[in-house]
Amino acid sequence: MNFQAPKGVSEYLPPRAALFEFVRDRLCAPAKSAGYKYMELPVFEDTALFARGVGESTDIVTKEMYTFEDRGGRSITLRPEGTAGVMRAVIEHGLDRGQLPVKALYAGAYFRAERPQKGRYRQFYQVGIEAIGLDDPLIDAEVIWLADQAFKNIGLKDYRLEITSLGDSESRAAHRKELLRFYETLNLDEATAERAKLNPLRLFDDKRPEMIAAMAKAPLLIDFLSAASTEHFAKVRSYLDSLGVKYQLNPRLVRGFDYYTGTTFEFIHEGLGAQSAIGGGGRYDKLMSELGGQDLSGIGWGLGVDRTILAAEVEGVIPTDLDNPDLFIIPLGGTQSNALKIATEIRNSGKVVELAFGERALKGAMKAADKSGAKYLIVLGENEVASGSVELKTMSTGEVKTVRISELINCLLQTNNGQ
Repeated sequence: MNFQAPKGVSEYLPPRAALFEFVRDRLCAPAKSAGYKYMELPVFEDTALFARGVGESTDIVTKEMYTFEDRGGRSITLRPEGTAGVMRAVIEHGLDRGQLPVKALYAGAYFRAERPQKGRYRQFYQVGIEAIGLDDPLIDAEVIWLADQAFKNIGLKDYRLEITSLGDSESRAAHRKELLRFYETLNLDEATAERAKLNPLRLFDDKRPEMIAAMAKAPLLIDFLSAASTEHFAKVRSYLDSLGVKYQLNPRLVRGFDYYTGTTFEFIHEGLGAQSAIGGGGRYDKLMSELGGQDLSGIGWGLGVDRTILAAEVEGVIPTDLDNPDLFIIPLGGTQSNALKIATEIRNSGKVVELAFGERALKGAMKAADKSGAKYLIVLGENEVASGSVELKTMSTGEVKTVRISELINCLLQTNNGQ
């Protein structure tokens, strides 16, 4: 039997796995520089956590979750997103009882039973942050700036940021009244009408052409913002302007989760076609209390690693030598032990070193060195061991220079630093 990976999962094998690591780590870096602390959380949780946290009216909960019963008869779900699990951990371990805001960073695999296509997978990867405990427009702006910096950190340019405000409870109550009145003028099917009852905003996220046309004249929440929400959103935009973050207002933006309130945003990359969202997030004022914790506000985002990789490939901004070793050593004769010792010392300095293994001839070993993409090459024979010097070859140019074995580490460090 020939086993294959399940349909709709994203796998990263060498050399593309190095691209995955590069993008994931670059997406994490700005948040780390802002003091966000890494969390490693379970890939499955109680189903009720996501039903309550993500929202029972969402497609994620109603159609896309991988849910099963464990041997103890408990309903378990593979995590479809990151925020609910972070909130559960913060509440369970009392992190919200200490210094606020709690600033969490996380990365990993997530799971949704979607129709697989380019950029949409059943197992996908995200990097996310959450800032929990304070309702401050300055935090909103910093969180958005960190996401913008994460994409710039990779070299992306051809994306846009869309933002809106979903208001506070006063804003949403006023808007809900008018929106439900508008829905009475539409001929909604039973399933759509039921979704509208659970969360009237969900219909703004309906991608069916007939619903897009029907919602064209729907009242917009941003026109019903309370004075407090209007002031908050104005401050967020002012901070973004001062940071030089470019954005577009999109009052129809609701995203796929019921917990969003206030500032909401999404990053779009047109080079990806239909699956153009590469990240997004927003504020959630009631999520912690909904999950049994304190009545604290929070804001966060999730950035798609898979789609960011696709966007970087479209723009051609990924370095080509991410997985290449710094040095390739070919031992000849009885110098294998010497070669291993040299390789170990250089590896301990942080460099990547490969060895030619087996009793292959010099010609075959040279082919292996060339195929590895190594930056430099040395051939270590008995004469080199006896003299204490080797010929260091720059593989890209063919340039060769004599270097003392004891100076190899310093030479590689200086060369890689452009000295």
